[in-house]
Formats: sequence, C-alpha cells, structure tokens
Amino acid sequence: MMDGFDIEAIDEVIHGRIRLGVMAYLVGAGEADFGEIRARLQTTDGNLSVHLRKLEDAGYVEIRKSFVGRKPLTRIRLTEPGRVAYGRWLEAISRLVDRGG
Repeated sequence: MMDGFDIEAIDEVIHGRIRLGVMAYLVGAGEADFGEIRARLQTTDGNLSVHLRKLEDAGYVEIRKSFVGRKPLTRIRLTEPGRVAYGRWLEAISRLVDRGG
C-alpha cells in the first residue's frame, strides 16, 4: 500500500475480542485449562467453546480432552502456527496504530 494502511493484514480469526483474549493469554501461559481461560476472559462455556473451535480450525490452538478421575479436563495449547499468527497480528496492529501518530 502506498501509505502503509493495510486492513487486510489484520487476521480476523484472532481479531475478535474473545479469540484475541485466548491468544494473548496463551502466549504467556503456553497452555491452560478451559475453566482458567473462561474465568480470565469472563465468558460463558458456550461462548468460549465456539471461539476455541474457530481457533482450533485455523490451527492456532490444540485442544486436548481427558478425564481426571471422572471429571472432564480440557487443556488448550497455543501451536507454533498460532504463535506466528499472533506475532503477525501484533505487527499489523502496530503498523496501523503507528501510522496514525
């Protein structure tokens, strides 16, 4: 682009508020359980599930389900492609913000 403005560089999979929250949290944590992420983002089970599925479909997170005793446990991990995509998202946002100053 002539002026550096490229809105297409913003990854829509990451850009949603809940998905962005998941990605930002996992960048620091690496891996977390479903309840931990749900509490941190203050969202519902259903809402978080929908957003995690979208991130999983994009290959940005890996979701592992298991049981601890009889209690289900869902662990979410950021994948390497997810880490790269998040870095690109940050760069794209920075370019948009920097050009405004």
